[in-house]
Amino acid sequence: MPQIPEKIHELTVGQLSARSGVAVSALHFYEAKGLIASRRTAGNQRRYSRDALRRVAFVRAAQRVGIPLASIRDALAQLPEERTPNREDWARLSQAWRAELDQRITQLGRLRDHLTDCIGCGCLSLENCALSNPDDVFGERLTGSRL
Repeated sequence: MPQIPEKIHELTVGQLSARSGVAVSALHFYEAKGLIASRRTAGNQRRYSRDALRRVAFVRAAQRVGIPLASIRDALAQLPEERTPNREDWARLSQAWRAELDQRITQLGRLRDHLTDCIGCGCLSLENCALSNPDDVFGERLTGSRL
């Protein structure tokens, strides 16, 4: 892995990719989504401040636990520009995600339980199947075959 001298305060996209382990295309995507920022040189090349390394790590950690990019962007927007997210930031911001994660865990548990039943019967009935038609949503909105 290439070492970046301490006197260098900005990283190229290639350096950021090598140091973070994230593909250049993903870094461009993160930038387009407002998760990280760069400035442009006179030659129109991207330059990232060193705090982008920690921000990319923050994004990757949040993604691993299933947080949507929009929520990650909103969380990062609460931090001052060009400041590296620290342990306290992560604790505060991740606390807000706990309820959302708990809800997803509950939904996945229900899905798992119904999946076993569905495999047993094999019906996939739009009237009775909790997987294809949870809470009979389609029956409330539509009649006849629509799917």
